[in-house]
Amino acid sequence: MDCTKVGELIRSRRIEKELTQKQLADAMNISDKTISKWERGLGCPDVSLLPELAHLLGINIEEILKGDLKMSELVNGNMKKTQFYVCQKCGNIITSTGEANLSCCGHKLEALIREKVDENHKLQVETIEDEWYVTTDHEMTKNHHIAFIALVTGERVLLVKQYPEWGIHLRLPKFGHGYLYSYCTEHGLSYQII
Repeated sequence: MDCTKVGELIRSRRIEKELTQKQLADAMNISDKTISKWERGLGCPDVSLLPELAHLLGINIEEILKGDLKMSELVNGNMKKTQFYVCQKCGNIITSTGEANLSCCGHKLEALIREKVDENHKLQVETIEDEWYVTTDHEMTKNHHIAFIALVTGERVLLVKQYPEWGIHLRLPKFGHGYLYSYCTEHGLSYQII
């Protein structure tokens, strides 16, 4: 841990949050001299103080330890750059429109790698009135199923959670062409263009 970089990060985030050293110190029940010492790179926060410091500065502990905030590439919320994250412990599904630093159940989440759909995972899509009717013969057992289907266009993401032992027969509003994603619990994320 580089105390100088950690101190610079603490100082910049404190200023962004419009806090004085005294206000930050009071919130943490420590002296403002301690905050000053950290910001000058003459020492680093004790591990026991990191959760509260991270909360007050609005960043995560890992960023404090690195002394660096990783900035995402500016994508202006482009939906076509949507990333999907799935927690392997609880099944939580999270999306972002660019690179994100996320965690769930105490584990860092990595963006799912998308692959062009193969014949075993291709969804059947029919047009019925103003909707797409999506079906598949994919296995839907507890250990091997499609966990979600998502339609991503230039301005929208529509995500539909799927459950084991349910057949997939769903209707999606037809609001533009885009990517149709499906996440198989064994084979990962695949997409097809519709």
